[in-house]
Amino acid sequence: QIDNEFKCHVGEDFNPHAIAHWHRWLEARYGTIEQLNDAWGTEIWSERYQRFDQVPAPVRTPFLHSASLSTAYRMFCRESIAGFMDEQSAILRRHSAAPITHNFAPAFSVNLERMTANLDFVSFDDYPAAASWDAIVFDNDLFRAAKPGRAHWFMETSVGYNGWLGNHETVHPPGFLVAEAVASYALGAAAFCYWLWKQQRTGAELPHSAILTAWGKPSLGYAAVTAVDRARRELEPLLAASRPAPVEAAVTWSDLGRAMLQTEPIGANRTHEVDYHRTVGLWHRLLVDAGVPRDVRFEGAALDGLKLLITPAMPYVSPGFLARVEPFVRAVGIWICAPVTGRRAAEHTLPTDAALGAIEALAGIETVFSFPITGTGATGEAFDCAAPLAGWCSALRATSPDTKVMGTLQSALTPGLALLTERQLGRGAVVVLGTLPEGSYGRALLAKLVAHYAAQAGIAARIECTPGTIACPRVREDGSVFHVVVNLDGQGGEVQAPGAAPLKLAPYEWRVLER
Repeated sequence: QIDNEFKCHVGEDFNPHAIAHWHRWLEARYGTIEQLNDAWGTEIWSERYQRFDQVPAPVRTPFLHSASLSTAYRMFCRESIAGFMDEQSAILRRHSAAPITHNFAPAFSVNLERMTANLDFVSFDDYPAAASWDAIVFDNDLFRAAKPGRAHWFMETSVGYNGWLGNHETVHPPGFLVAEAVASYALGAAAFCYWLWKQQRTGAELPHSAILTAWGKPSLGYAAVTAVDRARRELEPLLAASRPAPVEAAVTWSDLGRAMLQTEPIGANRTHEVDYHRTVGLWHRLLVDAGVPRDVRFEGAALDGLKLLITPAMPYVSPGFLARVEPFVRAVGIWICAPVTGRRAAEHTLPTDAALGAIEALAGIETVFSFPITGTGATGEAFDCAAPLAGWCSALRATSPDTKVMGTLQSALTPGLALLTERQLGRGAVVVLGTLPEGSYGRALLAKLVAHYAAQAGIAARIECTPGTIACPRVREDGSVFHVVVNLDGQGGEVQAPGAAPLKLAPYEWRVLER
């Protein structure tokens, strides 16, 4: 394991050595200062530079730095950390053939796609409270897909509760740790590890749970750990002879998109928060609740095997990404271009050809108005659902005769304009959602949207579960499929397999279902 939790609790670095490296990075990236000036549009506010060493780091100012500069600095810091990891890997590989990993988390200020590329396998940490059970599913779906065909590790989680000086989380309910472990194993994790073995008697994590107390006695979590081991022993023969079944749906993870939204949370205001991780998590959870097995795939990942791709909150859509999406759509797939995707150009500027750039030509649409819709009283209607709207709005109009309006905007600001469009391309379709339905009615509308397009994509027959319960498909070498079903929300659940009687699960219960 290289280092530990790169950039945990840490943002960008502004020490003098980092800033000197920043100037070298800029020169290597742009070649000449004139190209940087053109890319960033530095005529605004008299920011034009004559030399690379004049470009400041985005330290705190009375107002703001250019969006181009701020996002570039975020990506510079993340590339620098990735380079540092590569240096450590190269040293280790000169002296050892042992596989190399690092423990990530989606919230850390790193470029996950760049950093995982040079590792032998991927590991992650998560310390969810029981109410955040869906984070376990998200992390396993993300890090399983990070290195296709290579099992990942769940490197750290708490046996009883997370704690540090000044705070501690709620104690896990009985059964939660077993459900967390079984779900992780079933979703492809090859290891499920704890922080920590024995409570630290010193340091910043005095209240953190451990398997043994500081005085050497079994802790509150000790029995849960032994229960996890019993479950592991029961599952291991099945898991060792199988692998996670290939998925047909995915949500896109964009490290550049995350950096852009950290610079500019597009559509946010005092009453509407915009956060990249939570937005991607929303769409992932919609797939989970729909019973659709899924990946969270990096922006640069292959689309092999997919029938449905959802891309939320990715402000810049590169020509390379579209060059992979278009043949995917024409061959078989449905691409849902979710709100904010396409709103910015490569250097964190506005596109000047169309509000959503090249997406509009592909989708057969135009954005007539682009504005923050929160607080305007606007609603959207689609799939016989109406919901309030929030965030940034692209009010759409169909420009191609084969583009269908699937949902409408109800607002005096946008008379006759569309919320949701669909254009058939080959055997697939491009679907554009112009803004985000919010609240419980918005969630119901989005759930219908996902169910509609999962069915249209021909997603294979799946195990239906009540919310809070998941089904994890596994495939054996002979091609036979079984499911590990787990209740994760502690409320119990019901599982409906095609052609079978409903199966009820007790809180945190798990079962193996043969097809």
